[in-house]
Amino acid sequence: MVINKVRKINHKESQTRKNEAASDKMIGKWVKCEACKEILYKEDVHENLSVCPVCGKHFRLSSRRRIAQIADENTFKEIASEILTKDPLKFKGYLEKVNALREKTNLQEAVTCGTCKIEGEKCVLAVMDGNFLMGSMGSAVGERITIAIETAIEKRLPIIIFCVSGGARMQEGIISLMQMAKTSAAIKRLQDAGLLYISVLTDPTTGGVTASFASLGDIILAEPDALIGFAGPRVIEQTIKQQLPEGFQKSEFLLEHGFIDKIVERKDMKHTLGKLLKYHK
Repeated sequence: MVINKVRKINHKESQTRKNEAASDKMIGKWVKCEACKEILYKEDVHENLSVCPVCGKHFRLSSRRRIAQIADENTFKEIASEILTKDPLKFKGYLEKVNALREKTNLQEAVTCGTCKIEGEKCVLAVMDGNFLMGSMGSAVGERITIAIETAIEKRLPIIIFCVSGGARMQEGIISLMQMAKTSAAIKRLQDAGLLYISVLTDPTTGGVTASFASLGDIILAEPDALIGFAGPRVIEQTIKQQLPEGFQKSEFLLEHGFIDKIVERKDMKHTLGKLLKYHK
């Protein structure tokens, strides 16, 4: 009887530990796929390159995870990190919001730039991050990207820019809009130097970024089902007075109509970029 009682106690304690472990796994560690509505364990999603293992939906990716996935290990060296957001218009609450985001996301700006190797090939890499004011382009973002392009020219390297953005940053007014011309002019200097520019459009790429450097790549790639456009459907319909086709701002539609060159799944992205760099070396 004593032995049976001890066994029951041990079994109960073991079951309790299992339940506690299961509870620990559940708390704040689940995510719902917007496409297939499946409830997924976050770690499983991360291990699958932030792609839904059920339906293949590509979740939005932070710049840190993107760089870790694309750059060869220990080769990424950041540049232009000293360029930070200013407040030229004295917009109420702007810098407070930026500082709060820096603490929350551990990011300094909406784009991270640096040199790296991809499958052994040297390049300049710029990665935008939607977690920081939806990747909006203010003067600091424009300056960082311009410096990245100028670094590519100076070092005679190709450049790859991963784009994700909600457009120009309204808190900086006309100064944010000027970054469209600034980055486009820098791309022109890069192309005059005979260097390769690969633009990778991810979800979402909109507004002034689409209207400038995002659309100027020698090769334009995109992730599956990415939202890519300038203005929203309602604004366009009201402007042109026409009914728009379904999914007209998705990467698949844009591939069909010649705006982008190839849709690349995340699992194939690094190898595809590596091959392109080798072909154009």
